Amino acid sequence: MTNTDPKSLIRIARENGAAETAEPLDLGARVRELRKARNWTLEQAAKQAGLARSTLSKIENGQMSPTYEALKKLAVGLEISVPQLFTAPSKGQVNGRMTVTRRDEATRKITTTYEHDLLAETLKQKKMLPYRARVRARTMDDFDGWVRHDGEEFLYVLTGEICLYTEFYEPVQMKRGDSAYYDAAMGHNVVSISAEDATILWVTSLI
Repeated sequence: MTNTDPKSLIRIARENGAAETAEPLDLGARVRELRKARNWTLEQAAKQAGLARSTLSKIENGQMSPTYEALKKLAVGLEISVPQLFTAPSKGQVNGRMTVTRRDEATRKITTTYEHDLLAETLKQKKMLPYRARVRARTMDDFDGWVRHDGEEFLYVLTGEICLYTEFYEPVQMKRGDSAYYDAAMGHNVVSISAEDATILWVTSLI
């Protein structure tokens, strides 16, 4: 018997107009997945939804079929629509991940050259690291060599003017609204050339 690639079978079925058979959705597993995507405990999720912890636990473990009222509470608590409770996420993706960082809620990390305000810190397993930085450095002498790290980086000037120094390019002066995208493994440093400290938004990929 000749083995057939499953992908080619799917392609042939689509070409012939056949519909793909969807796997039945496990509501309990779906609710658990949505809860864990938000890094919530059972207690936190139950409080958000206005349900008893024991009720939520039974729903997740398939020991209870929730009423429509309970489903509405779950959806409101998870900040999604009721249909999304029954919609499986795309392969390799998690639905519903979101966090909001208020202006004064960011965790601040201070160094001699920058003040970093970490954004979206509550989200785990992020693929990007966003942070706002106040640039305190005024010359390259303020740094102990080049900054280098894995990944790629996006820089956007929020206020003031900066000079972006990189290992392989000429220095670039940038002002509010200017941006740059570069390989973060290449040595790079930023200094403020404003009278006051400049501020920038940095987004670093995590690989």
